[in-house]
Amino acid sequence: MYQFIAGLPKVELHLHIEGSLEPELMFALALHNNIAIPFTNPDEVRAAYDFSNLQSFLDIYYQGAQVLVKQSDFYDLTWAYMLRCKADNVLHTELFFDPQTHTDRGISFDTVMKGITQALAQAEVELGISSQLILCFLRHLDEASAFETLQQATPWKESIVAVGLDSSEVGHPPEKFARVFAAAREQGYLTVAHAGEEGPSSNIIDALDVLKVSRIDHGVRCVDDPQLVARLIEQKVHLTICPLSNTKLKVFESMKRHTIVDLLRQGVSVGINADDPAYFGGYMNDNFNAVASAHQLSFEEIAKFTHNAIDASFCSIERKLELRQHLQVYVDSQ
Repeated sequence: MYQFIAGLPKVELHLHIEGSLEPELMFALALHNNIAIPFTNPDEVRAAYDFSNLQSFLDIYYQGAQVLVKQSDFYDLTWAYMLRCKADNVLHTELFFDPQTHTDRGISFDTVMKGITQALAQAEVELGISSQLILCFLRHLDEASAFETLQQATPWKESIVAVGLDSSEVGHPPEKFARVFAAAREQGYLTVAHAGEEGPSSNIIDALDVLKVSRIDHGVRCVDDPQLVARLIEQKVHLTICPLSNTKLKVFESMKRHTIVDLLRQGVSVGINADDPAYFGGYMNDNFNAVASAHQLSFEEIAKFTHNAIDASFCSIERKLELRQHLQVYVDSQ
């Protein structure tokens, strides 16, 4: 199975680019930019990655992001991730970025965008990996900050396919951002949102009905509401599930208890993603392997994760056809 997974064409729809900041790069950038961090070596950083919940992760996540200062830093970060995509046979990826994490520190929106888009353009030419960029609002910040960020994105509108919502879910329900999401939709952006990870299944319903999202990021708490599961199946709502993240943050006690396979077999459109791979122990192949190790799956079921992600992606019809062809050729060859 591991050999099949290694060669499987993949599509990633839930990846925070700041969450791919590996300890070695964190230390290199901290030194280069003269940024103080509370660790003396990369091993100390990894030892700190023992999270009890989402907030304990976010605390260290935002701390690590402080080392990203220059355009070249954002390029290096993104290029390193795209090389991991190449190694894991990811053919298309849709990246989240959190501009408020940087603009609140005095880093310009343009600096962030120039570095990320430079790497994405290079990856398409040199690695053959297509990509889309999703701007995420930090839900622990207020509506005014989100509106300001949406305004800052205007010159880069052609480079951003959608807006999303991430950070602390508990205490920050979707309706807090109803107006800014409505404004984003009016400007032509697609919408996605983190919902039903640590928060209740009702957040998934509100993300669909209030924010009008095209897909749900995480969404694992849908199992608490059978009517919601039926709705997800009927409306073909895709869930961008992140298995290693869910177990690392104690959403599930173990991978064997994870519900992703049950949801797949019920007919829910689910995909496998890495979320914040530098913090949660692995990129795409690692996540696929972890699920396959804990659950008995056929080759066809493993491939279904990619098929679902292709259908739910925001790439062009032509690119979707190419991706489906790559997948079918691979499955037929096994």
